[in-house]
Amino acid sequence: MLYVKAPAKINLTLDVLHKRPDNYHEIEMIMTTVDLADRIGLKATESGIYIESADRFVPNDSRNLAYQAAQLIKETYGIKSGVIISLDKQIPVAAGLAGGSSDAAATLKGLNQLWQLNLSLDELAELGAKIGSDVSFCVYGGTALAKGRGEIIQELPVPPNCWVILAKPTIGVSTAEVYGAFDVANAQHPNTEEMIEALAKGDYNAMCANLGNALESVTLNLYPEVAQIKDQMKKFGADAVLMSGSGPTVFGLVQQEARIPRIYNGLRGFCTEVYAVRLIGERESLA
Repeated sequence: MLYVKAPAKINLTLDVLHKRPDNYHEIEMIMTTVDLADRIGLKATESGIYIESADRFVPNDSRNLAYQAAQLIKETYGIKSGVIISLDKQIPVAAGLAGGSSDAAATLKGLNQLWQLNLSLDELAELGAKIGSDVSFCVYGGTALAKGRGEIIQELPVPPNCWVILAKPTIGVSTAEVYGAFDVANAQHPNTEEMIEALAKGDYNAMCANLGNALESVTLNLYPEVAQIKDQMKKFGADAVLMSGSGPTVFGLVQQEARIPRIYNGLRGFCTEVYAVRLIGERESLA
């Protein structure tokens, strides 16, 4: 069995610029990886693609992005053999943390090794773009500016060292519903350039000051539970708080480790899925 790590991501910024002719939205976002990860196990078989997971919310068919990654790589390179994909889920499902996309990216990287395809990260990221908008970023990991549908990736400096508190309420958020209710003209757009500058300088306070997510106000309006968690996280002492992706997960940045127990324990009163993790922020090499 070959094992590959699939880390979660958070959005330091997320901006939606306009709707494209292909009905996707043109986005511009800065993402970075955190030390919360799924573990993907890959075992060669004679034929077929099989998904194994103890999580009842994880589909075991072609709806699963890891399945789609295996199918794509098989079709693209004429692979006859099959694979059993074992998903040990630690990242909450449908949380705005790119768990499914990261699983797909890890599957691409693992199968590249298992089937000795010798593809580069750039080639794997190009394949990933065909699966979903966050998959290309997840192939590279680290910290990056993503444009287009998310497939145009520019590597950025590692963020200043800090802790990340993640809190996911027990609700699902429909990404399609959030984008459908999004109004480009009246949205609050984050300052992407200021965030890039903060990262370049390693300026923690400037990074906190420039967190921004254009979708956040839409999700907070549709799902008051998310707004409540955001308010509580601020109240308990996080340096800066933002929703990741289209939600519902909210994250807080904390530089002083001593503050973590109060924030973590306080949030456990509002939701069961709370995590205290470090930023990774650095690109991983091929498996």
